Amino acid sequence: MDNIVDSLNKAYEKFVIASADVLESKESAGGVKASLTDAALENFKEKWELFRVACDQAEEFVESVKQRIGSECLVDEATGLTTTTTGGNSGHQSVGAATSLPPISAVRLEQMSRAVRWLVLELQRGSGAGGGGSVHSSSSTGFDPRFSEDSTQ
Repeated sequence: MDNIVDSLNKAYEKFVIASADVLESKESAGGVKASLTDAALENFKEKWELFRVACDQAEEFVESVKQRIGSECLVDEATGLTTTTTGGNSGHQSVGAATSLPPISAVRLEQMSRAVRWLVLELQRGSGAGGGGSVHSSSSTGFDPRFSEDSTQ
């Protein structure tokens, strides 16, 4: 994570410097089109693109961490484990939670999570459930044939 933050910070600093260079070159040229201004603008565009790439990488990292945390929380809930605070500064302790739903295996939860993500992607593409049979699950068994683990159970 430190590398991503450092990369983003460096790209931002270079972008700001390139912005200042453009303003300085325009001022020194007196508003007249000059090769120095053109070069500064090209450098600015390059630094802007590098900054955007760094931002995209940071965003991807944040999204992956959010997904990982969400998956861990789902697994904890599904397996009956929750994290609770036990008095004062003593920290967190994992304890079995009494839930109305029976716990499921983490492997099965991951399979279902992948199936849901696949369906979301299909819906985002506009094919939806009615799009020529794009959903291949058998509702009578509750299994998804796209996952080999489902067909062997």
